Amino acid sequence: MNRKKKINQILKSKQKKKNAKLHKSNKPKYISKAEREKMALEQAQTEDTCIVSEGDA
Repeated sequence: MNRKKKINQILKSKQKKKNAKLHKSNKPKYISKAEREKMALEQAQTEDTCIVSEGDA
Protein backbone atom coordinates (compact mmCIF):
# COMPACT_ATOMS: atom_id res chain seq x y z
CA MET A 1 0.00 0.00 0.00
CA ASN A 2 2.76 2.44 0.83
CA ARG A 3 4.42 1.90 -2.54
CA LYS A 4 1.18 2.62 -4.40
CA LYS A 5 0.54 5.69 -2.28
CA LYS A 6 4.04 7.02 -2.89
CA ILE A 7 3.80 6.48 -6.66
CA ASN A 8 0.41 8.20 -6.79
CA GLN A 9 1.73 11.07 -4.70
CA ILE A 10 4.69 11.56 -7.07
CA LEU A 11 2.50 11.41 -10.18
CA LYS A 12 -0.01 13.86 -8.70
CA SER A 13 2.74 16.30 -7.79
CA LYS A 14 4.23 16.11 -11.31
CA GLN A 15 0.81 16.70 -12.83
CA LYS A 16 0.22 19.64 -10.50
CA LYS A 17 3.54 21.22 -11.52
CA LYS A 18 2.77 20.78 -15.24
CA ASN A 19 -0.65 22.32 -14.73
CA ALA A 20 0.85 25.27 -12.87
CA LYS A 21 3.23 25.95 -15.76
CA LEU A 22 0.34 26.03 -18.22
CA HIS A 23 -1.54 28.69 -16.28
CA LYS A 24 0.84 31.60 -15.88
CA SER A 25 -0.02 34.27 -13.40
CA ASN A 26 -1.28 37.67 -14.53
CA LYS A 27 0.85 39.24 -11.86
CA PRO A 28 3.06 42.02 -13.29
CA LYS A 29 6.81 41.53 -13.35
CA TYR A 30 8.65 42.96 -10.34
CA ILE A 31 10.39 46.29 -10.98
CA SER A 32 12.99 47.36 -8.46
CA LYS A 33 12.79 50.69 -6.69
CA ALA A 34 15.81 52.01 -8.60
CA GLU A 35 14.25 51.02 -11.94
CA ARG A 36 10.95 52.71 -11.02
CA GLU A 37 12.80 55.88 -10.08
CA LYS A 38 14.77 55.77 -13.33
CA MET A 39 11.58 55.30 -15.35
CA ALA A 40 9.92 58.21 -13.53
CA LEU A 41 12.88 60.47 -14.34
CA GLU A 42 12.76 59.48 -18.00
CA GLN A 43 9.02 60.12 -18.08
CA ALA A 44 9.52 63.54 -16.49
CA GLN A 45 12.22 64.41 -19.04
CA THR A 46 10.01 63.41 -21.96
CA GLU A 47 7.16 65.50 -20.55
CA ASP A 48 9.52 68.47 -20.18
CA THR A 49 10.71 68.13 -23.77
CA CYS A 50 7.11 67.88 -25.01
CA ILE A 51 6.15 71.06 -23.13
CA VAL A 52 9.21 72.90 -24.45
CA SER A 53 8.62 71.79 -28.05
CA GLU A 54 4.93 72.80 -27.84
CA GLY A 55 5.93 76.20 -26.51
CA ASP A 56 8.31 76.75 -29.45
CA ALA A 57 5.74 75.80 -32.08
